[in-house]
Order: sequence, then C-alpha cells, then structure tokens
Amino acid sequence: MASLPIIVKYIIVFVVSMLPIIELRGAIPIAEGLGLNIFWYYPIAIIGNMLPVPFIYLFARKILEWGKDKIIIGKFFTWCLQKGESGGEKLKKSAGKSGIFLALLFFVGIPLPGTGAWTGTLAASFLKLDFKTSVTATMLGVILAGIIMSFGSKIVATLGWIGILILVAIVITMVAAFMIVRKKEK
Repeated sequence: MASLPIIVKYIIVFVVSMLPIIELRGAIPIAEGLGLNIFWYYPIAIIGNMLPVPFIYLFARKILEWGKDKIIIGKFFTWCLQKGESGGEKLKKSAGKSGIFLALLFFVGIPLPGTGAWTGTLAASFLKLDFKTSVTATMLGVILAGIIMSFGSKIVATLGWIGILILVAIVITMVAAFMIVRKKEK
C-alpha cells in the first residue's frame, strides 16, 4: 500500500468511510495506517461518511420494506429493518422526546459496533424525525466519532501496543463509570 499514489490513498479513505458498518470508524485507522495527513483525511472521511445520509433518510426504509420478503435479499433487509427499529427504540427509551437530538448525536458519535451514520439515520427515519434534525445530529455525531477515532488512532500509531493498552484502560474505565452512574440512578 505504501507505493500507492497519495490520491488513491485518500480515495480509499473516502470510499471506506461511505461503507455501511465500517464507515468513518474504519476509514480513520486506515488513513492513519497509510500515513496520511490528519488535516486532509479527517474532512475527507467526514464527507464520505455523510454523503449517503440524505439517501438513507429518504429512501432506505422504503427499499428495505420492499425487499424484506424477497428470496435472496429478504433476510438481510429484514435484519436491517430490525436494526433500525431497535436503534430507534433504544434512542427513544434512553432520551425521551425532548432529548432525542442529543441521543441521536451520541448514538452516532460514540464509535461502538452497530452505531454510526447509517444506523443512526435509519433509526431517525423510523422515529420520524424531521430531515434537518436527523442530518444535523448525525453530522455532529460523525464529527465526534471522527475526533474520537483520530485521537485513538494517533495514540496507537505513536505508542504501539502501549497505546492500545492505554485505550483499553480508558474504555474499561468509562464503561465502569457509566455502569456505576446507571446503578446509582436506579
């Protein structure tokens, strides 16, 4: 990969950031691994991740509903519908009506498996959020995820295994703190 022209490397980052499931969360570590400049790869990954969002909001649910009972694609489309519905329900349950914007922002912004612009936008369409709110919350979430992934990728690229251990310790600490706070709320 080192011998690839620089423009091809940035195109790879752009295309990977548009892919469902992988999105910006995968594109940024790839960009870091390719030795690309953060001031170029970060906005390219954000643009790539956001490009499908309007189409997902406007058409994905309709396409999934159409294809859910088709022979070859039915199981996958049904899985996508279930993922969107469960994501929407999680957002609604955790945020209520008033906090849905922040819930969507953090759902997209915290880089965990299954949470990203694709799932968040699909969930927003299931919740019947308006287009502007959905896109704005998703965009801010993508920016947040980009910051987190860039920071983490830089730590790992700089410190190697020690960086990975530091990130794991940070994540474990955050999860433990979250669980303690949730337990106190109950």
